[in-house]
Amino acid sequence: MSLNILGKAAGILALTVGLAGCMDVTMEIDVQTETTGKATTTSVMGADIYSMVKAGAGSDSEKSDDDGFCKEAGATLTENADGSATCVLVVEGPFAELNGDDGKDDGAKFEVVSPGVVKVSFTTEDMKGELGTEGQDAETKAMMEQFFEGHSITIRIKGKEVIDTNMTKNGNTAETVIPFMDLINGTVDLPPELYATVKVN
Repeated sequence: MSLNILGKAAGILALTVGLAGCMDVTMEIDVQTETTGKATTTSVMGADIYSMVKAGAGSDSEKSDDDGFCKEAGATLTENADGSATCVLVVEGPFAELNGDDGKDDGAKFEVVSPGVVKVSFTTEDMKGELGTEGQDAETKAMMEQFFEGHSITIRIKGKEVIDTNMTKNGNTAETVIPFMDLINGTVDLPPELYATVKVN
């Protein structure tokens, strides 16, 4: 999962429904210099759902190595004592590498606004209006609510200091939490872009 997490929100929902599961996803960008950073994607799947996913993982030989939960190259899967599972994918290097190699311009945008100061932004347009349950039958809607109630996507941007943001500032980080149900119900309230401007030195 690359940094184009906002553009891929529909894909995340489709994946988790396909796995008969739900998860919480946190995307953290740590801006290290004017040209490099570290992106950490953490996905947590509950014990009851993970046991189903794990049981079915070996039964579908048609799937590629990149399909399914925590199958991306470089991802680390941890099976927790309570039966849940945590997947962590870390990508570190030039900004261009953090957005993945799918060739799409829907990931994080990085802009040096002054010496030692970088603005990181995400366009939110792709998240709006595509995931609603309008037109779905009551059974399907109830199933989605059961899967995703209480789960969310968290976007977090870090630096030496956050000097401007439209997200929630907490020390040297800025973050926003987007409930999956708000996406599904079409009630998500997001600005045209989420951004944080941070110092890197």
